[in-house]
Amino acid sequence: VQVVESEGGLVQPGGSLRLSCTVSGLTFSTSTMHWYRRTPGRERELVARITSVDAGATITYADSVRGRFTISRDDAKNTIYLQMNNLKPEDTAKYYCYARGRMNDVYWGQGTQVTVSS
Repeated sequence: VQVVESEGGLVQPGGSLRLSCTVSGLTFSTSTMHWYRRTPGRERELVARITSVDAGATITYADSVRGRFTISRDDAKNTIYLQMNNLKPEDTAKYYCYARGRMNDVYWGQGTQVTVSS
């Protein structure tokens, strides 16, 4: 199984960035997909989660990003997205894509750095 995030980047405060994560080797359509982030010295934080379409494509957001970030999935492309708007310096972190398959098998991507700074 491969979980591959798109490249992050440097964004000014108030700016936007979209991350994508493509999965191969896993039955994507029945998987629950997540975005996590980690900053040195802090606990890993669940940013957003989206269940499978069969499970209602239910979405959960961290309070810190609700209203600014949007998670979505395209099962035809085995890809999820994280649209991040109105970025703040505190959003600076390494973002990880995490897949949980139907049998509760789990897979992590390598992570991609997002830096919000002027």
